Amino acid sequence: MLGIVLCCIGDLVEDVVVWPTAPPRRGTDTAARIFRRRGGSAANVAVIAAQAGGRSRFVGQVGDDGLGTQLINELESLGVDAAVSRHGITGSIVVLIEPDGERTMLPDRAAAIELRSVPEEALIDIAWLHVPGYSLIAEPIGSTTRQVIARARDRNIPLSVDASSTGAVKDFGLDDFQELVTSLRPQILFCNLEEAALLGVAPGSAMPGVGLTVIKAGPDPVLLVDQSGSTREVSVPPVTNVADTTGAGDAFAAGFLVATMEGADPIAATKAANRLAATVLSRPGAGGR
Repeated sequence: MLGIVLCCIGDLVEDVVVWPTAPPRRGTDTAARIFRRRGGSAANVAVIAAQAGGRSRFVGQVGDDGLGTQLINELESLGVDAAVSRHGITGSIVVLIEPDGERTMLPDRAAAIELRSVPEEALIDIAWLHVPGYSLIAEPIGSTTRQVIARARDRNIPLSVDASSTGAVKDFGLDDFQELVTSLRPQILFCNLEEAALLGVAPGSAMPGVGLTVIKAGPDPVLLVDQSGSTREVSVPPVTNVADTTGAGDAFAAGFLVATMEGADPIAATKAANRLAATVLSRPGAGGR
């Protein structure tokens, strides 16, 4: 993918990943293993895309603090072009992991949502723009992201959006989010089964304005729903030792987009995405090792 740049705009934060040894007991102690990792959906996609052989750029904001410097240095060491503003306090997300690997997130995005402008040079050489839903539902980053999308559209740069979170969509307003995604006309919308159900996307029923909706369903087949509602299924190879699902959706998006930008059709891109997503399921957090 030499010369082709995937640009991701959004969060770069610290994930504090908590693996309790038992279900948390209210009002007392529960022993746990705790891992500190680089996180943020947009940053995860940029890093995993770079590790998969693509060229990627991350656009966002961290605090003017030591943690922000550490996170930027890590991005760059992993091959990501980091176009990062510095102001405020770097955000953190506490991620609680259940025994089956499911995660519950408690975010304090802090500086990440304060992104107010993106310089023109950050958009040079972009061939694809990827936007997590998190980048659309808070201010001022939401307005900034929509401005970047408009500039990308003027250049005929394709767009993908990840629904990201049912809770975040509900807090923003379901009707408002649906209307926003429709107006953005993304080539690809990524979501899981719960997000798809919330947005009203299902086999035979597509969201207006969306070229292709990619619905992830854990171990069950991925559903590819095109503009007409026509649906194809792509099976998911079995994965053992699922310990932590944090970042699996970001890895899937990275694999799908890198393959698509290299010319793969949606079926082949989904297979590439499944392979890449499987690589993060046995380790703590998307930035785990």
